[in-house]
Amino acid sequence: MDFLMSGLAACGACLFTNPLEVVKTRMQLQGELRAPGTYQRHYRNVFHAFITIGKVDGPAALQKGLAPALLYQFLMNGIRLGTYGLAEAGGYLHTAEGALSRPRSAAAGALAGVMGAYLGSPIYMVKTHLQAQAASEIAVGHQYKHRIFPPQSWKVALVAAMVSGIAVVLAMTPFDVVSTRLYNQPTDAQGKGLMYRGILDALLQTARTEGFFGMYKGIGASYFRLGPHTVLSLFFWDQLRTLYNTYTK
Repeated sequence: MDFLMSGLAACGACLFTNPLEVVKTRMQLQGELRAPGTYQRHYRNVFHAFITIGKVDGPAALQKGLAPALLYQFLMNGIRLGTYGLAEAGGYLHTAEGALSRPRSAAAGALAGVMGAYLGSPIYMVKTHLQAQAASEIAVGHQYKHRIFPPQSWKVALVAAMVSGIAVVLAMTPFDVVSTRLYNQPTDAQGKGLMYRGILDALLQTARTEGFFGMYKGIGASYFRLGPHTVLSLFFWDQLRTLYNTYTK
């Protein structure tokens, strides 16, 4: 569960931070092994890079490499945090007296980090290649010509739907937990709930008593239920729309 929750949390954050990864990659490759002043600076600063990429490559280019970035975050952070969580749950981080051992914690954190980085490195390389791809007028660094999927491929819709499934589960699980508890709470003779006054009260009580992760109980089951449903719904919708547009022209 630690592996799944930490991986999904990292994927949720990646949806918002990936454009910054694209900008960072381009700026780090700009002027590679060139003396200052001997090359054209396509990206003057972070904000200029955002505008330039969006204007020349298009707004979608700010999410280049999103698929491998999500896989990398899920794998790296899932292994890193999940392994550390397992070590903590197994009692390996504590001394015989029950006190937390700082050397053991540091060693477990370092080992988990090394494992995550080692296994995630090939995916990070692919992500970097894709994020560096740019139109010739603003290209920096070596330009690999990778193409994950051919144009108009059904695989594009499938991957997009899988990403949407992650976003939906992260956004909706707290409300799903609350709805389950509201429906299941005991009631008085008038049918009024005895534990929660409403949605907001249930959210506040859960967060206050069980912590933030209490609102994400059952997230693994939620994804394996809602994820395939979202994936298949969006996939079939895209394919039906493509067929309709093909035969109505």
